[in-house]
Amino acid sequence: MIPLLYVAQRDQGYVSEAVMQEIARLLGMTPPQVYETVTFYTMFNLKPVGKFHIQVCKSLMCALVGSDTLIGWIKTRLGIAPGESTADGLFTLSAVECLAACGTGPMMQINEDYYERVTEDKLDRILADLRSTGTSVLKSGPFMWPEPVNGKG
Repeated sequence: MIPLLYVAQRDQGYVSEAVMQEIARLLGMTPPQVYETVTFYTMFNLKPVGKFHIQVCKSLMCALVGSDTLIGWIKTRLGIAPGESTADGLFTLSAVECLAACGTGPMMQINEDYYERVTEDKLDRILADLRSTGTSVLKSGPFMWPEPVNGKG
């Protein structure tokens, strides 16, 4: 089911009710069984999201080092709260559970890229980069733990 959901979301930008019904039919399941899976994983969206989907980790480790502050900065910069998108459709903000970078918070994932140890200055640079080029050199990959030694991963 998950690969089918992933393909549907990649094609549509989200998982619609019609898609859930079709996947249920294909797999011999009920639509509520598919819905349960879609709503369990934060990687699936039930409505369209912006070009850049900002997901801020809200697990305990990130909360202890400032994920609420990070969400506040994003609210100030973009004028949106979790669950909202900017009017231009460029950004969507979501608060999600653990993104598996517990040693390098506060962190966020934007589309498929991780951004760790996010400071206010880093956030401003990331948002400016995304607006101008669609990517940012500040992305850190899937995670940074363990710490690089002497500049090497």
